[in-house]
Amino acid sequence: MKRLIVILALIVIASSAFTIIDKYVFEVPKGWPQPEYDFKSNPLTRQKIELGRVLFYDPILSKNYAISCASCHSPYNAFAHVDHELSHGIFDSIGKRNAPALMNLAWQRSFMWDGAVKNLNQQALTPITHPKEMGEDMDNVIRKLQASTFYSDLFFTAYGDHNITKEKVLKSMAQFLVSLVSANAKYDSVRRGQTQFTNQEKNGYHLFRSHCASCHKEPLFTDGSLKNNGLPVNSQLKDYGLMGVTHNKKDSFYFKVPTLRNIEYSFPYMHDGRFRKLSEVINHYVSGIQKSHLLSKELKHSIELTSNEKVDLISFLLTLSDKSFVFNSDFQFPRILLNNNKQ
Repeated sequence: MKRLIVILALIVIASSAFTIIDKYVFEVPKGWPQPEYDFKSNPLTRQKIELGRVLFYDPILSKNYAISCASCHSPYNAFAHVDHELSHGIFDSIGKRNAPALMNLAWQRSFMWDGAVKNLNQQALTPITHPKEMGEDMDNVIRKLQASTFYSDLFFTAYGDHNITKEKVLKSMAQFLVSLVSANAKYDSVRRGQTQFTNQEKNGYHLFRSHCASCHKEPLFTDGSLKNNGLPVNSQLKDYGLMGVTHNKKDSFYFKVPTLRNIEYSFPYMHDGRFRKLSEVINHYVSGIQKSHLLSKELKHSIELTSNEKVDLISFLLTLSDKSFVFNSDFQFPRILLNNNKQ
């Protein structure tokens, strides 16, 4: 394994107490590209990652103490949400997009379905302040955290002082998100020579490479770009994707290419959650694409698959399921937060 080592080993003296900041080793899986994330701007430590994890699961970040990041990004669903098509927020409000899966974000250049956020260190600000998600003001978030002895202690452990700031909150959450690396599916075991595909999976892999890999590039299974994939517009949502950011009509219906890793767990699919089954997704690309001059060039030519080939393709996609990631206790609800809520 290649290693991108980010070390912060400091002893901070404050209030006659010692806080030891532990180094965190970020490992780049063999054969993967180097991450896009700027580790120098936010050196990783175990304490900051754990602080970010606690914040991720705590509804204190929302206006009415009812919604946490994990409310829409469940670890058991590859940090996506399967209960409904669109994200749900405070006071039973409903957003206009499906909650995307969260993993391998260190390799991404932009975030959100429309790519509006370019810096992971700022990403959490969007859902926290969105009126139909967590609906909170960051200044008020800081006031709530500063009033908590629990968080005062956590920030001291992570940063060596009790000063809680917006920058520390957002960067700690980014560190937790960066730590969410999924690289241990059956597909990865095959690449490492530890096992083999079945004949059906192997045929599905060939089909994938022929029809899907131009946008869902290995090993991340996304190229990180935004594309128009020929979905008919949702007449109720009227979501135009990237055009809402750039106000350029040429960007109409351009949305992020999602990773296919752990796709078994991250339904429903597409930016508006319109498909609940992988078979529906495949049928869209075979016979449901809406042709237009804005359609991504990779989809200009028709994709033809027999019924058996569709099954084989799904068999391969299931080899991208990483149970060690989905059920990793280091990524799940932190018990320390449960103990704090009981106080």
